[in-house]
Formats: sequence, structure tokens, C-alpha cells
Amino acid sequence: MEQDTTNGADLRGLIEPLVRGKFWMQLIGVMMIISGVLTALSIIGIIIAWIPIWAGVVLMQAAGASQRAFESADPETIKYALGRLRIYFTIFGVLLLIYLILMVLGMLFGIGAGVMGGFGGHMQ
Repeated sequence: MEQDTTNGADLRGLIEPLVRGKFWMQLIGVMMIISGVLTALSIIGIIIAWIPIWAGVVLMQAAGASQRAFESADPETIKYALGRLRIYFTIFGVLLLIYLILMVLGMLFGIGAGVMGGFGGHMQ
């Protein structure tokens, strides 16, 4: 069985880029939560508003965990912080797909309405 040769300095070096970006992770997390709350104000938006709120909370957890991981140099805390980031990017990817699908559907509806409106005037 191999002995673990990593030390705290090595682990801190791995997590340092996340700690340096902690402010931005927190800022984006707060903006995602606010975005979710604003999305919930519409009738359709209330269906998907929980997604950006969840993503914001997970990103805030990742920011806090990265700071704790840097201070403790604990491999499990680093793993938790990186796991939170993975969950955030998964949620954000699904959210982006939903927004893109809704955008395309809205464009198709708008084009269809414009075409139908145009034909309506010529069919008299």
C-alpha cells in the first residue's frame, strides 16, 4: 500500500485558484439567487425559478468550502468544494439549455405569428 506523500502546502496550492476567485463565486451566487427571485415573479417563471436559486446556493457553498479547504488543507474538504462546483456547472448547464429552448420556441412563435399575420392581410 502506498503512503500518502501529499502535504498541506501541496493541497493548498491546488485549491488556491478557487480561494482567489471566492469573491466572484459569491457575487455570481448572489446574482443567481436574485435572478431566480425575479424569475419567480412571472407566472411561467415560477416553474423554473428554483433552478437559478439552487445554483446560486450551491455556488455560495463552493466558495465557502474552498476557503475552508485552503485553511485546513483537508483532502475531503477540497473534494467537497470541487463537488459543489461540479453540481453548480451541471445546474447551470441545464438552466442554459432551458433558456435556449425557450428562446428558440419564442422566436419560432414570433416568426409564425408574423407569417400568419402577413398572410392574413393578403388572403382577402
